Amino acid sequence: MRDKLLQVLIIVISSILTIQLFNLQVLNKKNSDVSSKASVQKIYNFPERGYLYDRNNKLIVSNQPYYDLLIVPNDVNINDSIKIANDLGISLKDFNTKYKKARKFSPLKASIFISSLTKEEYAKIQEKMWKLSGFFVQKNSKRKYNYSTAANLFGYISEVNDYEIKNNSYYKSGEMIGRQGLEKTYESILRGEKGVNYFQKDKFNRIIGKFNDGINDTLPTISKKLKLTLDIDLQTYGDSLMNNKYGSIVAIEPKSGEILALVNSPGYDPNLLVGRERSERYRSLNNDSIGKPLFDRGLQGQYPPGSTFKIINALIGLQENIIKQETTFKCDGGHFYARNSFMKCHTSEPTFTNLNNAVYTSCNTYFAKTYKGIIENYDSPSIGLDKWVNYVKSFGFGNYLGYDHPTGKPGFIPTSAYYNSWYNNSWKAVTTISNSIGQGEILTTPIQLANFAATIANRGWYITPHFVKEIENDSININYKKINKTLINKEHFEPVIEGMINVVEKGTATNSIIRNIKIAGKTGTAENFIKINGIKKQLTDHSIFIGFAPANDPKIAVCVFIENGYWGSRWAAPISSLIIEKYINGKIERNWLEKYILEGDLSAEYLKPYLTSNFNINE
Repeated sequence: MRDKLLQVLIIVISSILTIQLFNLQVLNKKNSDVSSKASVQKIYNFPERGYLYDRNNKLIVSNQPYYDLLIVPNDVNINDSIKIANDLGISLKDFNTKYKKARKFSPLKASIFISSLTKEEYAKIQEKMWKLSGFFVQKNSKRKYNYSTAANLFGYISEVNDYEIKNNSYYKSGEMIGRQGLEKTYESILRGEKGVNYFQKDKFNRIIGKFNDGINDTLPTISKKLKLTLDIDLQTYGDSLMNNKYGSIVAIEPKSGEILALVNSPGYDPNLLVGRERSERYRSLNNDSIGKPLFDRGLQGQYPPGSTFKIINALIGLQENIIKQETTFKCDGGHFYARNSFMKCHTSEPTFTNLNNAVYTSCNTYFAKTYKGIIENYDSPSIGLDKWVNYVKSFGFGNYLGYDHPTGKPGFIPTSAYYNSWYNNSWKAVTTISNSIGQGEILTTPIQLANFAATIANRGWYITPHFVKEIENDSININYKKINKTLINKEHFEPVIEGMINVVEKGTATNSIIRNIKIAGKTGTAENFIKINGIKKQLTDHSIFIGFAPANDPKIAVCVFIENGYWGSRWAAPISSLIIEKYINGKIERNWLEKYILEGDLSAEYLKPYLTSNFNINE
């Protein structure tokens, strides 16, 4: 009986072992974790990163080859570290730092030891690779920017950090990821998907051929190209106009919401953030506390909109039936809105002003009375103000707009809750009268103002501004095709646009007339304050202009914002008109104006605060 039981037991155990062996060697052969085998070396095959083209198919961003030196720490003879460091052309301290980092990642798996070797650097190392046990080279590519512009728009590529590796299994130590800008937004599209090759190593850790005849290898998935909405010629021209001026230019095609130009000044050459010196150069740019080239003023700069905001109050006044096109208010050189409180106008002579005249002369009195009428048209100022806020936000103010760029600020549109908290529920229309002329608490960004101009051009609607026009073999987000309607009826835009045409033809921006192109626009001047030793100090006003052209069939809407640029017509309006002329005509006829702008230098304005001793600019 015992002999039979032993025989059965042997048969059962043998069967289990046979089945398990078959399962391991045959059934699970393809599904085993190949990369965990110490005798297998895994080398990634990266697809070339997707190219970027402008709207006219000009290649803006391409790639250039480079090489990564990888290390398998356990295969390195650490006793030869001095010699290895010398062969690699690095210091012993640098070698030890990199070696410890690689060993911490994995003593058995490969990781990047030195990234972004040039062809010349690779050639020098290649001669010595035969004696550098534990090292091998992997080919890759890095960005090449064919134009020295729009760095903030594109973003840059850099190595993944520990947090990104932990939270995204796709990335391994030393690999590159899109950082900021469109490189970040469209990372998964631009990077493609890496492939992998497995190689068999012998007992001396030498590669002897493909592992498993290459069955486990995978091919990379090719990345996709992006066609941007950008007009690169307009972009670079905008750069030249902004030389020695701080601010931004944002240009949009009204009917599509496509951003034609996003100029940030001062800017920097995007090629500075390519290669191994990227970190050092980034620190240098980041330490520029005066120019702040890494700060995208067009998307992040929050400023009072000044008189450009009078347009929205005119539209709301018309919609709410507070004013009509022919409504006339008396202006006594300004507006007394409370005891001893006077809002000065541009003229000291008493005048009777209608809507058209108020727009092109930028009459503070007219819009103060219009705004007051809007707020007081309801049972309480809180109800009136929140009604006003709803109108304003329908134009895209007070939020991030939703464009395809990770950078931005929402601006600020004050609500009744905000004023209730400040004034303990005791305030009225005149308390908030600065809203009538785009001052006080209101903050907007240049891209919001450009979108505002596009919305007026469309007579009451806009498509969310965006930077990508086409994705290769794919479609763009549906939000960039959807119409967003304001709360203002279409018929109310025409009388306001007539006033904006007169701004350029006989009002505050007559220096910006273009022959054969009718511009509708509005100048703005925004107060500019800074804190010095805790004391609020007023600096030179900001210069603003919004507009579109041709007025009756708009092809371009623009906002130009010049920090410390005095009044709107001094810098912003003529720069806007040159941008419009360049885009529509393809050339500039007003060479005298172009020369004036190109040679214009506001550097002294930006140094003024720093010439004051004993202060902290960031206080």
